[in-house]
Amino acid sequence: MSSTINENATATSARPREQAGKRAQPGWKVIMKRELAAYFSSPVAYIVGCFFLLFSGFTLFSTFFIIKRAELRNFFQMLPVIFSLFIPALTMRVFSEERRSGSFETLLTLPVSTADVVTGKYLATLSAALLMLVPTLSYVLTCRIFGSPDMGPIVGGYIGSVLLCAAFTAIGLYASSLTRNQIIAFFVAFAICIVLSAISNFAVLLPGSLVSFASFISASSHFESIARGIVDTRDIIYFISLAAVFFVLTVRSIENSRKG
Repeated sequence: MSSTINENATATSARPREQAGKRAQPGWKVIMKRELAAYFSSPVAYIVGCFFLLFSGFTLFSTFFIIKRAELRNFFQMLPVIFSLFIPALTMRVFSEERRSGSFETLLTLPVSTADVVTGKYLATLSAALLMLVPTLSYVLTCRIFGSPDMGPIVGGYIGSVLLCAAFTAIGLYASSLTRNQIIAFFVAFAICIVLSAISNFAVLLPGSLVSFASFISASSHFESIARGIVDTRDIIYFISLAAVFFVLTVRSIENSRKG
């Protein structure tokens, strides 16, 4: 009888531990949820999203009825430049605000790895950035109403948009990890993104030996290739590599802050 009672007591005491184990979440997931809650509890994400839609909508519809072609070419053509402006506006506060408010030191003392911190913040910011793209699907519906667009370039354009967004978000996160000043973080990220977006436009001014290099590092060149409906693995590798490089740089930057 007593042995049965002991067994039941042991089983009962083991249940909370099992339930606690089930409830435990990876560190990056906790950081991601915290960051998403911070985004959507402040007006920043909504303001940036509204202005993004205004700019992108103007880019599309300013010539939509003039050229009388149901296509999203103008929208996708200007998207790298538009992203260069609006993604840094989303990312500038990610680490800079933590440094300014003093909560950065608290963040560094949490029992999570630096990679978990950066991963959680990166995925949250990327999710917020991709949400800006969702309303632009109405542009596709508009094209379908007024014509019969080729869906290949449109699908390719949105695939390229996701990859471009992933790369520019990593750049913005790195810039934010360097300073406590959000304005400086914005301009550093903007400068890097706009150079990658516009460098191919100035390739004709460069020496012949640098033209191929400028084309290779140009985000616009790789994006436009995908937006034409030609999904080349080299373009995909470019964006993944760009995101990975700046992700690693961000981890290094945060680790240096931890050591400091």
